[in-house]
Amino acid sequence: MSTRMDHLHKRMMLRGLAVSMLALLLAGCFGDENSDLKQWMRERSEGMRGHIEPLPEARQYTPFAYNAFDVADPFNPHKMDAARKNNSANAPDTNRPKEALENYDLEKLTFVGTLQQGKTIQALIRAPDGNLYRVKLGNYMGQNFGKIMTISDTEVKLKEIVEDSGGDWVERDTALPLQEAEQKK
Repeated sequence: MSTRMDHLHKRMMLRGLAVSMLALLLAGCFGDENSDLKQWMRERSEGMRGHIEPLPEARQYTPFAYNAFDVADPFNPHKMDAARKNNSANAPDTNRPKEALENYDLEKLTFVGTLQQGKTIQALIRAPDGNLYRVKLGNYMGQNFGKIMTISDTEVKLKEIVEDSGGDWVERDTALPLQEAEQKK
């Protein structure tokens, strides 16, 4: 037990010695007023005066008076929805399942020929992926809700539904000419 006490006593002595050495070192730094460090700091700080620019003057706020209460608000989404509901006669049926050829732009589809069984005529359309599709009256193709209205030996006529710049749905007639007829021209 005495060795343990001796060990603790030595540790306490070493701690005391370390604390007193630290105190002496700190006293050396702050002791003499005429030390080199203090003199150097005084020389460098002579003539130094801080200058802070004044803050810019705040401008007076003038609120904008909105006087166009009777004009339609162009940012009101409810008015846009109401306008679309009024134009629903030409709106496409977005709930119907899409057909395979509606995944392609009409310009990328090629009309290559026709098939006829009895009175039913079908068009052969080549897609950009190289597949050949048979379509008949009432089928859809192209990305503008194009419905096939007539099929002849030289072209497939469609009625597309597109949205104009005002948000209205309008119908337009387009045609996909026979590929061989284009090459002869």
